[in-house]
Amino acid sequence: MTTHRLARMIGTVGGVGYLRPAPGTWGSLVALPMAYALHQIGGFLLLALASVICLVIGVWAAEAMTRNREDMDPSEFVLDEVAGQFVALWAISYPAWAHGIDITVLWPGWIAAFVLFRLFDIWKPGPVGWADRQKGATGVMMDDIIAGLLAAIGVAVLAGIAHGILGL
Repeated sequence: MTTHRLARMIGTVGGVGYLRPAPGTWGSLVALPMAYALHQIGGFLLLALASVICLVIGVWAAEAMTRNREDMDPSEFVLDEVAGQFVALWAISYPAWAHGIDITVLWPGWIAAFVLFRLFDIWKPGPVGWADRQKGATGVMMDDIIAGLLAAIGVAVLAGIAHGILGL
């Protein structure tokens, strides 16, 4: 298998990036069962490690996929969405792992992490937009990582409101 072909297979997450419409949303959706499996197998630490691995491999794959191309962030490249969605899910994976909670009990957090991540990835507020404007493969990956961090913060804030103020 050629390097370009391997990069395309990895970057499109096995072809998920070719699904239409909204390949980024499909990439985020496929990340959910992947994150669940990673959390079940190795808890938060494995999900965090997988996030870092996705970032590193994603930079390589994005570089290989966009070499000699005008479009530096092709829509079919969705490994960045997977990495960003993984990061967004840290906000439920860590507390579930640290406190021995079944992660499925935190289902509102799953929904919030997905919705907030997609919102920040599409809207690109502040640092997400800045990272998106950076040239090269690192920018391709970092806007989604930052969107994931913002989504994780949002999930934590929403959980604090729900459990603190609302007493749920």
